[in-house]
Formats: sequence, structure tokens, C-alpha cells
Amino acid sequence: MSRRAEIKMTPDEVRAYLAAGRVANVATIGPKGRPHLVPVFYIPDGDGIATWTYGTSQKVANLRRLPEATVLVETGVAYEELQGVSMECDVEIIEDTEQIVRIGTDLLGKMSQGSDEVVTAAAQFIRMQAQKRVGLVFRPTKVVSWDHRKLGGTY
Repeated sequence: MSRRAEIKMTPDEVRAYLAAGRVANVATIGPKGRPHLVPVFYIPDGDGIATWTYGTSQKVANLRRLPEATVLVETGVAYEELQGVSMECDVEIIEDTEQIVRIGTDLLGKMSQGSDEVVTAAAQFIRMQAQKRVGLVFRPTKVVSWDHRKLGGTY
């Protein structure tokens, strides 16, 4: 008997889990039809996530061809600790500099654990980087989640 329903996260749990995470694995489809899988630092964005990356990156080239991706955020080592969220997403490529600066600023804020001093000191660097980057916003069309901690150590 499947215990799938017991480990599924609620929408609020998914949002909280994504808010606590830092790295997502993003799969796009490469020019030869094979998956192209890369890790990215991210920030939560509604029910999905957002990041920035160089506009000339392979993932951006792939997303310009097909603006869809699968995103995985997962944690845990032992079976009873496993948690994760897999999302099939439509992806928006952001080219507006101010929006890219906002994403970069929010990313740095998350990575520096909310240190306003770090973000303020890096503001000019972020603005310069934004000229070479695009924002990526991943909007889920399907979400699958699991939290094996809900099993209470039983299988």
C-alpha cells in the first residue's frame, strides 16, 4: 500500500520549504534534446522561485528555445529525513535591469542571511552584474513534494 499521501507537503509547507532552501537543480532541454542540469542559488517567488544568471549561459539559450524547466530542491541523507519539491515550470526570462537588480539584491540578501551591510556594500557590484545577466522566474505548473519525516521513522 502506498504511503504517498502521508508524505505529501501542503502548499504552505512547500512555500516554507522553498523559502528555507538555497540551491535548486534546474533541468532544461539542450540543443540536442538532452537534459541540461545545473544548480542555481534562488529566492522564493510566489509559489515558485527566481534567480539570475549570465544571459549567454547554456540554460538561457535552452530557455529561449523552450521556456520550460523542471526544478528540484531536496534535502536529507537518511531515508527518514528525505524532503523535496519537484516542480515542472513555465519560465519567464526577465531582461529589465531594475527587476534583475532586485533579484540579485534579494539573492545576496538571502545568501548573506539578511545582512543589510553586505547588501549595501555590494549594491554597485550587483548593478554592474545586472548588465550581463537575466532574471529567471520559474512558475510551477505541477508540483510533487515529499517529507519522509512525516512517517515517524516507519516505512
